[in-house]
Amino acid sequence: MTTALEVRLEALAESRGARFFGIADLAPAREEVLRLGGDEVAAFPRAVSIGIALSHAIVDQLPDASQGEVAARYRGHIDEVKVSLRLIEAELTELLREDGHSTLAVPVSERKDERYPDAIFSHKLAAHLAGLGWIGKSCLLVTPELGPRVRWTTVLTDAPLRPTGEPSSERCGSCLKCVDICPVEAFSGRAFKPGEPREARFDAEACDAHIDRIERETGFKTCGLCVYVCPYGRRAAEREKYRGDSPVARR
Repeated sequence: MTTALEVRLEALAESRGARFFGIADLAPAREEVLRLGGDEVAAFPRAVSIGIALSHAIVDQLPDASQGEVAARYRGHIDEVKVSLRLIEAELTELLREDGHSTLAVPVSERKDERYPDAIFSHKLAAHLAGLGWIGKSCLLVTPELGPRVRWTTVLTDAPLRPTGEPSSERCGSCLKCVDICPVEAFSGRAFKPGEPREARFDAEACDAHIDRIERETGFKTCGLCVYVCPYGRRAAEREKYRGDSPVARR
């Protein structure tokens, strides 16, 4: 049975624009959580995962990101979504603390060290464990509703929240569209396997170098072709041309 605190958390996230809300039990991924964030992060047994949908109209322009105005529009949109996620993150943190629980908000798109593409915690891991989607061949979290056209944030907590689901099974099948479209061949095409190093599937340094190159040319860090090309996201864009937005997705 859903508790009053869980209802309040979800209602708050949805009222601030979240399309996705989930609660993850972190125990199955403790080793990975410990590797990324150390004892401080691994001390939290639960993660509240929140996702905001990206604009289809903007994502669908990404093949033209070499044009400065397209890159600027995309980066501006990403920055706006990031601000919204941080506001939700702050309000959820306050609500949990007011209820007497410890929390740790994981900063959106922030790395432990700018030289290396790792954060203190994986937002996509939390969303995956909460049953909101699976980790695709692009190493992005793929939702059945919108594909990877979502940005995520996470609040870690010791609150006794009930998990909203279990890790979703991979549904990419034989699709390799994200692999084929990558300009620097950063993806190996291997399916995600728990415990396998990310390097077996994704060359993060090649991806970073490509994005830096685009920034030098346009003034904006962007690429996003793997976000654009995923069939789940493209089908969602077609559907939403004819229908309004669906309610918050919860597992």
